[in-house]
Amino acid sequence: MSGGPRSSLLRGCMAAITAWALAAPAVAQTTRITGTVTDASTGETLPFVNVGFIDSRVSANTDLDGNYVLDTYYATDSIRVVSMGYVPFTAKVKRDQVQRIDIALKPATEQLADVVVKHTENAAFPILRRVVANKPANDREKLKYYQYEAYNKVEFDLNNITKDFEQKKIFKDFAFIFDNVDTAGGKPFLPIFMTETVSDVYYRQQPRVKREVIHGSKVSGIENTNISSFMGDMYQNVNIYRNFLVIFGKNFVSPIADGGRTFYDYYLLDSNWVGGNWCYNISFKPKRVQELAFTGNMWVADTSYAVKRIEASIAKGANLNFVDGLLVRQEYTQVQPEVWMLTKDQLLVDLNIVQGQRKNAKYPIQGLYGRRTAIYHDFVINEPLPDKFYGGADQVVEEIDPLSLGADYWDRNRKENLTKQELSIYHMVDTMKTIPRFRTYVDVVTAITTGYYTKGKIDIGPYFTTYSFNPVEGSRFRLGGRTSSNFSRRSELSAYGAYGTLDGRFKFGLGGRTFVSRRSRQIVELGYKQDVEQLGESVNAFRQDNILSSIFRRTPNTKLTLVEETKASYRREWFTGFDNTLMLRYRTLFPLGSLEYLRPAPGGEPPVNINSIQTAEVALNTRFAYKEKYASGDFTRISLGTKYPTLELHLATGLPKLAQSEYGYQKMVAHVYQRLQLGALGWTRINAEAGQEWGGLPYPLLFLHSGNETFYYDDLAFNTMNYFEFISDRYVQLFVEHHFEGLFLNRIPLMRRLKWREVVTGKAVAGALDMARTEKEMLLLPGMYSLDQGPFVEVAAGVENILKLLRVDGVWRLRYNDHPGTNLFALRLKIAVTF
Repeated sequence: MSGGPRSSLLRGCMAAITAWALAAPAVAQTTRITGTVTDASTGETLPFVNVGFIDSRVSANTDLDGNYVLDTYYATDSIRVVSMGYVPFTAKVKRDQVQRIDIALKPATEQLADVVVKHTENAAFPILRRVVANKPANDREKLKYYQYEAYNKVEFDLNNITKDFEQKKIFKDFAFIFDNVDTAGGKPFLPIFMTETVSDVYYRQQPRVKREVIHGSKVSGIENTNISSFMGDMYQNVNIYRNFLVIFGKNFVSPIADGGRTFYDYYLLDSNWVGGNWCYNISFKPKRVQELAFTGNMWVADTSYAVKRIEASIAKGANLNFVDGLLVRQEYTQVQPEVWMLTKDQLLVDLNIVQGQRKNAKYPIQGLYGRRTAIYHDFVINEPLPDKFYGGADQVVEEIDPLSLGADYWDRNRKENLTKQELSIYHMVDTMKTIPRFRTYVDVVTAITTGYYTKGKIDIGPYFTTYSFNPVEGSRFRLGGRTSSNFSRRSELSAYGAYGTLDGRFKFGLGGRTFVSRRSRQIVELGYKQDVEQLGESVNAFRQDNILSSIFRRTPNTKLTLVEETKASYRREWFTGFDNTLMLRYRTLFPLGSLEYLRPAPGGEPPVNINSIQTAEVALNTRFAYKEKYASGDFTRISLGTKYPTLELHLATGLPKLAQSEYGYQKMVAHVYQRLQLGALGWTRINAEAGQEWGGLPYPLLFLHSGNETFYYDDLAFNTMNYFEFISDRYVQLFVEHHFEGLFLNRIPLMRRLKWREVVTGKAVAGALDMARTEKEMLLLPGMYSLDQGPFVEVAAGVENILKLLRVDGVWRLRYNDHPGTNLFALRLKIAVTF
């Protein structure tokens, strides 16, 4: 088939499959070969014979006794032995092993014919093959141990600073900040934030451990000390020797990836000395527009074929949001024979809501530069520390040197002098924080992003719950708040009140939490509330009093429950990624709207309508996310993810007769989550869960499978299932969602410019319900079912990144389509802002 959208799509699929099948990075070991070279006819040893690896510059000559030694990380699969007057000899080699190969050369008996070599391939390709072949040897993770000192500097600058912008009235009280605008090249920018860290980084290959110990941290503008962990070397480092580089959550193909020729065009530009190494200069650019690949050039060292220097930027048109530009510069140094280490790493990101603005635009929108400079030095190679040092699960440890508070410490430990603008940042930010109007602007921005407006020692909010509506409460008005960091960074109090115009009922909640220990994140929490809830919604759903939950409803919200709850909990993190929460709670549930609690009566009498049920339980939750990374606030933390599975186990037992509690039972729920990066194929999110209840419970206390009665797509719910539609006392479920990141649409010319991205989803749940046991406690209402006819299944296909903001899914319900009030197909919408 000739060209066109279909053939280009097919070629794209083949390219993606090739990338997905790339071999996993290997860990190189040294190859040591010894032996003796002799004359095959006389048995005499031969001195000064060249023994070298084929397709490599690593070689050695035999000594006066004919002995040779080859010891290198850069072994190929064969050696070649050459000596004047003898027939060349080739032998296979076992890489990464110690071996002996003795060689007997045969004297040459006839003259060889002239050999004519014709070179027809791209001159860069032979070099690239050696680069790829030697990646395991040049990757620092080949080493059994290493350590180094790291200096990291991260800076954020406001760019597109024009004279009109400087003269706006809102800046009248702090116009002095514009004295620090840098207009040298590119967009004029104003430095607004900077952090520096000094740390030691340690690595052990077996078992694999990488740990960073931060000794010094200096932060402008942010009072949260946890920022130092996030800005350290562990969170920011990118390894060019990996096939795919994860940047902004996207899989960029490395210019030296295995099979990189599928994604890049390469050109050999030059060869020259670079810092004592003879190097080849190779440029690269993507084969196709909008692929997540780089354009730039690299210098490759001769003999070792290690990357000496690389400069790469995101190709124009790449399917990436809010990024006007990204530039990576890395420099590598051979710190020991055959040991190459990254010594300087620079990253510049140009972020802007409006991409590709004209340089002379009349009203340019301000963007943000993010800059990172890392310098590594004082390398120690293959010198292990005691095993005890590598123990524990924390990747980042803070051991702040008290001297780091002083300027002299940073003058000694900075490996690169600060610019004039950088030197002024700390003073400028400290001054701005004292200006009332600036604090007001900060509070407004904080309110928009967090939902709370800070007024002194009180945070008022969240604002999106101030007004909502439903058929049970009518118009609902809510006012709440919590103590702010100005009140305490160790303890927090919260309270709210709400009123419904239709039910005429006042609801409220009170709570508080405090740190027992910040180091081990020991938190005690107490709370009491009387409020309306929607049972059976996912943890990911809009809360019931969110105005968006009211607006996006597809059916009247009549299956509500009034919950009176008292709870106390204690949480402890034993090490980063592993924590326990012990909770005791007492609940009274009152049915509202169309819900009823009907208990069967003996002797065939009509069922008894129950006003409420009471239950008390103690629960233990265990969560383990190996090597998980966080951005931390005072009490809350945002997970930055981990490449390993996240495991969670919830155990609970009912406490009958405690404060009129009616039920004794046991519950167990196990959950596994993992995000898989699949290179050019995109990424997959998997959620698997199983649970069981023992003891016999009424339906409100059983497993209510998560439905969704809004038009808003819920990742963790069944979007064509109604609330209370399916109930189980034991179940297993699986959610799989795959994001292709434009793999197919990027190859269709008319669709390419839209930068839409494909997403597909499959969800299924299988369960069972002991109906006889359950209905002894409470009858199921019409519209409530068990999964006795097999699993419930729904699938979806959608497009995300519409206008960089929206995702639209078509969802198909594949089972139980005869239930009233359900649809075979539905469209769902979601706001999803991603890079």
